[in-house]
Amino acid sequence: MTEFVKVCNLDDLPQGKNMIVRVNGKEVALFNVKGEIFAISNICLHAGGPLGEGKLSSDVVMCPWHGWEYNVRDGSTVFNSNLKVEKYDVKIENDVVLVENK
Repeated sequence: MTEFVKVCNLDDLPQGKNMIVRVNGKEVALFNVKGEIFAISNICLHAGGPLGEGKLSSDVVMCPWHGWEYNVRDGSTVFNSNLKVEKYDVKIENDVVLVENK
């Protein structure tokens, strides 16, 4: 059975915003896209940049270090859908954001 960990309250992540949380020692980037929450690894595949600090446009985040772009829905890079960062499942219960503990 999949375990989920509380990472924040829903109010902590307004629409169009992103943040970095820790799940079992791993940095995870959270994104609020029109009220839907997505979670991917915080580490860019190119040079390890912090995706959770990137600019979010619709459902694409741009790494602040070198501009690599990722779809936050599945973790895939915009230029090659086979190249992906890890994606985490998310649940919302009683306005609390829970992220899969992998």
